[in-house]
Amino acid sequence: MRVISGKYKGKNLIGFDIDGTRPTMDRVKESLFAMIQSKIKSSTVLDLFAGSGSLGIEALSNGAKECYFIDNNIELINIIKKNTSGIKEVNIIKSDYKNVLETFKNNNIKFDIIFLDPPYKLNLINDSINRILEYNLLNENGIIVCEYENEKILNDNLNLIKERSYGSKNISIYSVKNVK
Repeated sequence: MRVISGKYKGKNLIGFDIDGTRPTMDRVKESLFAMIQSKIKSSTVLDLFAGSGSLGIEALSNGAKECYFIDNNIELINIIKKNTSGIKEVNIIKSDYKNVLETFKNNNIKFDIIFLDPPYKLNLINDSINRILEYNLLNENGIIVCEYENEKILNDNLNLIKERSYGSKNISIYSVKNVK
């Protein structure tokens, strides 16, 4: 696993073989970042179920201003620290997604891009989106990027911008209809 584009292109990333992780394949990541390229420059990014940190690191490599990496697994937090070594624009937090989203709300921290790539079998995307919208965590013109397998994303406050399937893996990119 490696960074596929930008200033960190070619940087090797570890953590793809940790139990419970499912890294985004290079071709999927390349397609995903081509779809959101115009949103990345100078953005504040949230990689909510960060795993190895691959998506957030790719965003930083392509010009994001900063990225918050969140995971509740200490082994993965240590992997993210190794993978982001030498990168200054990182905030790494070991936390449950519910608690950290509330912390962001309480500290008025908002994002331009939010990556949601939770463990597939837990079906956490809808709950995450509901909290993100309730807590008003997305900046105006911000997007939510979801990677999932079978979960149905149900929210009337979202506009589907783009959607792609790669075998059993799906990518959906949303904007919010009315930012509070």
